[in-house]
Amino acid sequence: MMTNLFSVFDPCTGLFSLNWFSTMIGIYMIPYSFWFLLNKNILIMYNMMMMLNKEMNNLMNYKGTTMFMLSIFILIFFNNILGLMPYVFTSSSHLVFCLSIALPMWLSFMIYGWLNKTNKMFEHLVPIGTPAILMPFMVVIESISNIIRPGSLAVRLTANMIAGHLLMSLLGNNVCNSSMLLMSSLFMLIILMMFETAVSIIQSYVFMTLTTLYSSEV
Repeated sequence: MMTNLFSVFDPCTGLFSLNWFSTMIGIYMIPYSFWFLLNKNILIMYNMMMMLNKEMNNLMNYKGTTMFMLSIFILIFFNNILGLMPYVFTSSSHLVFCLSIALPMWLSFMIYGWLNKTNKMFEHLVPIGTPAILMPFMVVIESISNIIRPGSLAVRLTANMIAGHLLMSLLGNNVCNSSMLLMSSLFMLIILMMFETAVSIIQSYVFMTLTTLYSSEV
């Protein structure tokens, strides 16, 4: 039972597995050159991107990098939403995918900060007003919290996506065994699907916002 339950998260389902190609499906869903005028889907995405761009400009010290953060948001957003569809592989539910996004960004922030703003990076290790006797402990604590940031970003996104998918898998397997349960649990499944859609949007937003806040400290 447990093997069948967790097998839905296995990216290798055969000799020529195409599961990871679902990560790039969202790119082909918005062909800008196809439309002479903006359709409703592109208009909604455009308005959402402009709203997020204004918010990122308030958080980001370096102008011009908001487009990079918005690209990360769109990538995670489409992978989370498409993962809710039947027979679509959810790459954002794997730690490899999330860590491959969080770790390079964190390394780039750290390398740039320590090479160009060394004094400022040292200042972040000791908060203002820290007693002298606690300074060595604060340096260790701040260093550890800084090192685990990419792991916390990746695990947060992975755990939230896996939790919802496991719950839907458990309810789906139990409901399919009985027609009475199917009728009584239909409303609950619809509510759960709406909840998972909201979680998918919120997690992509949280990932982008936390990454922006981490970069603003450099």
